[in-house]
Amino acid sequence: ALSNRLLFRYFSAAKHPKNNARTKWKSVVGLEVHAQLETKSKLFSGARATFGAAPNSCVALFDASIPGTLPVLNKGAVELGVKTALALGCSMSAVSMFDRKHYFYADLPNGYQITQQRAPLARGGNLSFPVFVPGVTKAPYYKTARLHQLQLEQDSGKSLHDPYERKSLVDLNRAGVPLMELVFEPDLETGEEAAALVKELILILTRLQSCSCKMEEGALRVDANISVHLEGTPLGTRTEVKNIGSVRAVAQAVDYEIQRQIAVLDEGGTIHNETRAWDSTARKTVAMRDKEVVQDYRFMPEPNLPPLHLKLSEDSAESSDADAVGLIDVPKLHQTLPELPEQTRQTIIQRHQLTSTIAITLVNDVTLYEHFRSIIDESATRSPKLVANFLINELLTMLNRNKLEPADARLTTSQLATIVDMLQENQLNIHYARRVLQELLDQRDRDEGSAPSSSCPREIVTANNWFLITDESDIRRYCEGVIERSPKLVDKYRKGKEKMLYALAGEVAKASEEKVDMARAVEMLKEMLK
Repeated sequence: ALSNRLLFRYFSAAKHPKNNARTKWKSVVGLEVHAQLETKSKLFSGARATFGAAPNSCVALFDASIPGTLPVLNKGAVELGVKTALALGCSMSAVSMFDRKHYFYADLPNGYQITQQRAPLARGGNLSFPVFVPGVTKAPYYKTARLHQLQLEQDSGKSLHDPYERKSLVDLNRAGVPLMELVFEPDLETGEEAAALVKELILILTRLQSCSCKMEEGALRVDANISVHLEGTPLGTRTEVKNIGSVRAVAQAVDYEIQRQIAVLDEGGTIHNETRAWDSTARKTVAMRDKEVVQDYRFMPEPNLPPLHLKLSEDSAESSDADAVGLIDVPKLHQTLPELPEQTRQTIIQRHQLTSTIAITLVNDVTLYEHFRSIIDESATRSPKLVANFLINELLTMLNRNKLEPADARLTTSQLATIVDMLQENQLNIHYARRVLQELLDQRDRDEGSAPSSSCPREIVTANNWFLITDESDIRRYCEGVIERSPKLVDKYRKGKEKMLYALAGEVAKASEEKVDMARAVEMLKEMLK
């Protein structure tokens, strides 16, 4: 019964966000994100860090904890961590340390994880990001989450449990894979804000090429700490939802857990400090284990790794010494940072005179933005507003109908640019532009498994005779025919009911199978009805 009430409360809140704002409860959300660094080898060994390889085929002696083996720090992993910290405005640590975090898992051969507990790679920093959900938020707004620290650590292996054979198998391919843990302060309030933070982080990490961010492969994993409290009172007991595996699941898990805690407290219950998991099938969080007793990880300095030194200044005298000992040059890495997503949004707004809503929608999808940039850069005569509106209003609508993401559509920029040109040159209207898109998507389904379809939209329009009718005599013929067949509408229009003009225009569109240039048809109808 409680579960049913929670589901009702969760979906009601999703449909009516205003009701949630009036509640007496305030929610507090903080995220911890584990991102797998995009390196060829592991953090402390030369074994490959390859997803999907045969079990136990990417394991060095150190990963298997063979006695006598020692860790060797992967310089590339440190550089990626430094670039990420710089992009988030962190304060870099001139000296950071590695620690051992002890706990027992069958897939952790060492019996401890090498991490950075006491002196992480970077501290501070913040991430400012837009929150915008079409149909939920009326207008975009910006939220800022402070970053507590960024640290490097190694991943554990993977245990595979077979309930029928009653056996557990261990795959150590992931053991030792380099991770970057980003711990954010509890500055968020809703599931949508949490999801928006993760989206922005994914955009940043992919631009830095520091993480693939393929959540379906476990390259990015999110833990959410959630609590609720009455306004003006101390923070409530928090729960942690572990290993959330998609951006959508982040929003759903956080919102559900907030509503679950509120329901428990409203009924006089108590929130327990526990770890929970998100059940995507049942769409609810489920208890995993309690955290009432603080686990003693017996942190201790890693004796086999020296302190990690970074070169923080641009002092020329220090540069030669830094190069001599192989220190990572932080100022030099800072110069290699690409344009970040928020900078791109501001560029779109200022250069192309587009709204912040359009800029956010374009940049939040990598494929959509790549199409926009390529179409605009290819020809200076194309209207940025027309291109943006076509991609957002038409392309996304058609993809949603076909249950496709932009990255999976296999439509080329050239195909989309041709449709935009035909719209801009008044050779095609929006109705038939959608039909061209659908034809291209249908061809994609027929050609599944082969290269992206090379069909030209112009050929599709020609074959189906979908060109816009712009010839004056043809438009006049359609208008005359409608006026002759609709004496009642004409009479009402002449008596002052101006809305009848659009009813007549609708008849023209129907008669021409929506091929007539309607802007010219409306003008011509006005002239003829005088």
